[in-house]
Amino acid sequence: MRVLVLGADGYLGWPTALHLSARGFDVGVADNFVRRQWDQELGVDSLVPIAGFHDRIRAWKDVSGKTLEPFVGDLNNYPFVAQMLASFRPDAVVHFAEQRSAPYSMIDRDHAVFTQVNNVVGTLNLLYAMADVVPACHLVKLGSMGEYGTPNIDIEEGFIEITHKGRRDVLPFPKQPGSFYHLSKVHDSHNIMFACRTWGLKSTDLNQGIVYGAETDETALDPRLATRFDYDGVFGTVLNRFCVQAVVKHPLTVYGTGGQTRGMLDVRDTVRCIELACQNPPADGEYRVFNQFTEEFTLTQLAELVKELRPATQIEYLENPRVEAPEHYYHAQHTHLMDLGLVPHLLSDTLLHQVFGVVERHRDRVNLAAIRPAVNWRQAHQLVESAPQRA
Repeated sequence: MRVLVLGADGYLGWPTALHLSARGFDVGVADNFVRRQWDQELGVDSLVPIAGFHDRIRAWKDVSGKTLEPFVGDLNNYPFVAQMLASFRPDAVVHFAEQRSAPYSMIDRDHAVFTQVNNVVGTLNLLYAMADVVPACHLVKLGSMGEYGTPNIDIEEGFIEITHKGRRDVLPFPKQPGSFYHLSKVHDSHNIMFACRTWGLKSTDLNQGIVYGAETDETALDPRLATRFDYDGVFGTVLNRFCVQAVVKHPLTVYGTGGQTRGMLDVRDTVRCIELACQNPPADGEYRVFNQFTEEFTLTQLAELVKELRPATQIEYLENPRVEAPEHYYHAQHTHLMDLGLVPHLLSDTLLHQVFGVVERHRDRVNLAAIRPAVNWRQAHQLVESAPQRA
């Protein structure tokens, strides 16, 4: 199978490309490197040093003997998208190529507009190019569990059966996104579903939870193959951030009461879920949704797990910069990927010790000023600036 990974220079795109290549897929990798530009904008950097895009590709060939076919360009440039698909002729496109940070989308109007234009227009260009060039191709799109919000009912996998005034239908599950980023994902979902229904495309929308972890089997083979590791208040994911804070003896920054519940999964499960989706495509014209996470935790539970392993760690409850319920019902279905064969890595002391080990090796790169939240949902007009410090 030929698989094109978009956003292949990112935290999840890079290990996904290596995982698929290691399992015998012919893999193309595409990126426009804007994620690296955002580091420059925010004055932060990946905790784990990452090689340049083409250096990574050469390193993978050195280690595995396998070739990744590179494409450099922007999904907002339709001719580039169409030419890339015509050149590579993929059987599946794995789409990570979006601005993926809720805080970044809430900095101010410019960042909100950029996020929605970049994400929605890029995906729309991709849909048109697929319909024009490779209509039999399977789109595997990374969505977000954040599209659903936190309704006071069980969250189904994409669709819900409704009975209303004596009539019954299966409809898309209601969405209550919590940021302009998550709103862009909802718009994507509607556009993709429409394209499948109208043009006969086929797509799997993977509504992913929060990812943790620093390594996969492939990225651990050589330092040049490492994927990025974000811990800052804009792009850092919560458990990775807690592990960094514990290592440098910074209090764990829990937003609000800590009663907010999130779906979580190991980065190794992300790459396996992508593989399973590619190997088991939907029918022509079918739009399907898989909820991609393995466990649910409150923020306080995550902080307590880290504290158990680093007892001297303090937990600091901050005023929540986001607008969300302090505590809420949360139970989401996530059976489809299990039915396809996913055997999840559950959060354990062993995994946390592994992450701590990665952080310890690079602790001199921690920027203390980047750890605390810098964007307030209620006043989304500026990024709070502070002088950088080193641990």
